[in-house]
Amino acid sequence: MSQKNEIPILVLTLLVTVGLIGGGFWWFTRKSGIDLNKISAGNTKSPQTSSTQASGKTFASVENVPTGLFNYGGSTSWAPIRLAVDPAIEVARPEFRLRYVEPNNAVPGSGTGIQSLIDGQLTFTQSSRPVLDQELSRAQQRGFSLEQIPVAIDGLAVAVNPNLKIPGLTIEQLKSIYIGKINNWSQVGGPNLPVKAYSRRIADGGTVELFVQDILGSQPFGAQVEFVSTTTQALQKLATSPGGIYYASAPEVVPQCSIKSLPLGRTQGQYVAPYQEPFVLPSECPGKRNKLNIEAFQSGRYPITRNLFVVVKQTGQIEQQAGVAYANLLLSEQGQELINQAGFVKIR
Repeated sequence: MSQKNEIPILVLTLLVTVGLIGGGFWWFTRKSGIDLNKISAGNTKSPQTSSTQASGKTFASVENVPTGLFNYGGSTSWAPIRLAVDPAIEVARPEFRLRYVEPNNAVPGSGTGIQSLIDGQLTFTQSSRPVLDQELSRAQQRGFSLEQIPVAIDGLAVAVNPNLKIPGLTIEQLKSIYIGKINNWSQVGGPNLPVKAYSRRIADGGTVELFVQDILGSQPFGAQVEFVSTTTQALQKLATSPGGIYYASAPEVVPQCSIKSLPLGRTQGQYVAPYQEPFVLPSECPGKRNKLNIEAFQSGRYPITRNLFVVVKQTGQIEQQAGVAYANLLLSEQGQELINQAGFVKIR
């Protein structure tokens, strides 16, 4: 073959080789999730913008934890987690300082926490229910989006006076009590005793919002429901109200000595207790306390469960890095174990 004929062949071979290499590189980056725009941007240092990463075993092993003092707030259902987890984080990561902030002229809760986050008063927030569409819209109007990162599983428990003789309630019966269709315990197999239903107001937090949406089907509370400010106040009322009933986060209810948490079911007679059997009687408490039925929450057998979320502003700034870091700390093996010790269920 002449040299003149070899040149076009060599050029064609070179073009095919370059095309194969380029196509392979394009396929690899698409499959692996690499952002070519970020690579070409050079060495710009920006906070991590993905949801969460492999969080490691201990708080000390979690990466991309920023330095500073970070304000956060939100759900009252998170209180046991804050007590168990945050001091341990501060010991392991003293550079990452946390301060819980309550809203001005409002009751602490998931909704007020998310609003404070949108308004720029918090770095990140804790929520016991998913972010609402209207909250996402308000954030977008401010020029950013919100990300919710699930870190734990919780259940809602229903509490009654410890002397009330009733085996359990179905979800439909619970709904009927709170919308006013059932007003005597004899209607659900109990004694001839008026029902006295207590609840926090819907504006007070994610627990009530979840209850209204998922249990009441967005119907309003009945006129007979008495509103209280806190779970502590409600449990005190139950202790002296023979026909009283209240609902709250299971870790806030199940271990209490002055009340009794009820088994719940989707169908009558098929009840699942939020506590581990056998039930610890109030007379044995506080020497012994009821413990959460972790297996029933994890498997979904218990009929009212939910995720707990860290809500983060997607701004590309240090506030986003701090929120993602907090979620990663909670999702580490150490964080999940402390969440379990606080009475909630591991999500990993």
